[in-house]
Amino acid sequence: MNVPLSEALKFWAKLGFISFGGPAGQIAVLHQELVEKRRWISERRFLHALNYCMLLPGPEAQQLVTYIGWLMHRTWGGVLAGTLFVLPSLFILIGLSWVYLTFGQVPWIAAIFFGIKPAVTAIVLHAAVRIGKRTIHNQALRWIALGSFLAIFIFNLAFPIIVVCAALIGILGGKRYPEYFQQAASHGKGNQKNYGAALIDDDTPTPDHAQFSKKKLLSQSLVVIALWTVPFFALALIFGWQTLYPQIAWFFTKAAFLTFGGAYAVLPYVYQGAVDQFHWLSAGQMIDGLALGETTPGPLIMVVAFVGYLAGHIQHLIGNSNPFWFGVLGACVATWFTFLPSFFLILVGGPIIESTHGKLSFTAPLTAISAAVVGVIGNLGLFFAYHVFFPHGLGGSISWISIAISVFAGLALFRFQKGVISVLTGSAVAGLLSYLVATLLT
Repeated sequence: MNVPLSEALKFWAKLGFISFGGPAGQIAVLHQELVEKRRWISERRFLHALNYCMLLPGPEAQQLVTYIGWLMHRTWGGVLAGTLFVLPSLFILIGLSWVYLTFGQVPWIAAIFFGIKPAVTAIVLHAAVRIGKRTIHNQALRWIALGSFLAIFIFNLAFPIIVVCAALIGILGGKRYPEYFQQAASHGKGNQKNYGAALIDDDTPTPDHAQFSKKKLLSQSLVVIALWTVPFFALALIFGWQTLYPQIAWFFTKAAFLTFGGAYAVLPYVYQGAVDQFHWLSAGQMIDGLALGETTPGPLIMVVAFVGYLAGHIQHLIGNSNPFWFGVLGACVATWFTFLPSFFLILVGGPIIESTHGKLSFTAPLTAISAAVVGVIGNLGLFFAYHVFFPHGLGGSISWISIAISVFAGLALFRFQKGVISVLTGSAVAGLLSYLVATLLT
């Protein structure tokens, strides 16, 4: 018996509001709800789809939701499932971004962000270690990770160049030394359990709409191209070619194709563009945005909505009585052009993947890119640490309170396996307490 689209949409909408915990937590929730409880899809088909999504650039949890929605209810089912997964976090982040810019200088709110910043530093370094354990399993990949770290730390090499270099190393190394570029199995068949018959079971035939068709491939590609081209040229014609919103659209389109390894992998690229190149926001604001992204449901890459909102709001502060709507437009443009490629890759690539049901693994170039990403994320963590621990530069005073909060946050993450929300909450309280103590002592 098929699940009605209305029932599925209720679940996807609910998921959009409860999907905390980053990709790992979101995928765990999806597995628990869809494989174990609702039995909408078998574990083998679930892992088959997940492995494909992990090969792609973009947020794997959102792509997995889109894939399963498409498999169950055709193209519109996938589009609606993926959209409902993102929309709650977009609305929440727009609201939080406005509060941040409007009330961020209020002392007690500033104190909360003061406590959160060191925790974000620990969270990013924890992500580098966690991803490294999953992707780096031999000496060759360790050298690639170290090389990418040095390339961006010493030479400030652009992230896309590092990705291209890593891919070339993977292509050449995979041919000559294939044993070093094989992805370690993370979802072995031995770990699979039998939860009973599922709606989409192991031996359920691929539905007609999921069959590969050149005609469908062409038509969907043309639709996606139109969905990219029309908004982009509309923004360019309304605001001008060299203005903010076309820049946001083009920048986040490129970012969407560079997110191999999850949201943390693309953060260095977003930082380089938004802070260093375009000066849309400051380094401190970027750290605050990551903290807000960590505390809201949905994919972490939704930090792009924060970046887009601040870019639009700040640039239109002068001469406009209400810059809020310019910020909203920036957030929506950033979100649209970040996620459109994800829908395209699922709807176009899904039929090809459904035609095989073989075991998928990372190719050699993607294995090398994953290793390089670890080095880049490690550099990002050190960069955040520098700005947090030395807020006035190396010649200024050291923030010992920030160092202490970061150490305790690191212990909570590494030693006691605490969740991100718990760590951020505790750090926010610590920042608030430090402000109250300082106020009482003055």
